[in-house]
Amino acid sequence: MSPALRPHFSTAGLRHGARAALPAFPGFIMFAVAFGTAAAQKGLSLGETLGLSAFVYAGASQMVGLEIWQQAWTPSTVLTIMTVTAVVNARMILLGATLQPWLKNEPLARTALNLFLITEAGWLVGTRYHSEGGRDVGVLLGCGIILWVVWLLATLSGFFAGALVPEPRRFGLDLVMPIFFGVMLVPLWKGAKVALPWLVAGLVSLIVHALVPGYVFIIAGALAGVAAGMLIE
Repeated sequence: MSPALRPHFSTAGLRHGARAALPAFPGFIMFAVAFGTAAAQKGLSLGETLGLSAFVYAGASQMVGLEIWQQAWTPSTVLTIMTVTAVVNARMILLGATLQPWLKNEPLARTALNLFLITEAGWLVGTRYHSEGGRDVGVLLGCGIILWVVWLLATLSGFFAGALVPEPRRFGLDLVMPIFFGVMLVPLWKGAKVALPWLVAGLVSLIVHALVPGYVFIIAGALAGVAAGMLIE
């Protein structure tokens, strides 16, 4: 194999990856600000909010986690939030698998860091660069690091914005999460056939929520949507 086609790592790649991530900044900032604001209104401390963004680092899972968050934790609550987070983040398994040919010869520590920092935006930047013949793993890591930093800073600003409002319901801030998820669904519309699994997932979630206490409805809806999608295909 030509040396140019072998995976390698460089600081120039880090800089290139950071620049390539710029188009993703607006979406990242809006999502993280929404999370920070919602976390403040939910009563989380600054440390808890930044800890979720720094170590969970998964927007949809963080938002869902807020819905389950309790002031008094029990083993069942911890198990519930762990399970829901795992289900929502299961898509990352597939994203990570596609990077295996690129990362297989990387040092274990750097591979672990790359996989921790991977997001849909970072994955898109990395795979496009790779498909165009690029092999510098620094591009993937540089993109991941800068997006993580932006995520934390935006979470911080969102938290203080939310904490400054004493009566969130008066300004409708308690609707941040449902409105945000509703808006996020709009760009995903690709026709009625593709939307059918969403409809199935929503109906199953509503039925299970009405019949079974707790948060089983999230898992039931996700599994029903996956099954519906497989049957339609």
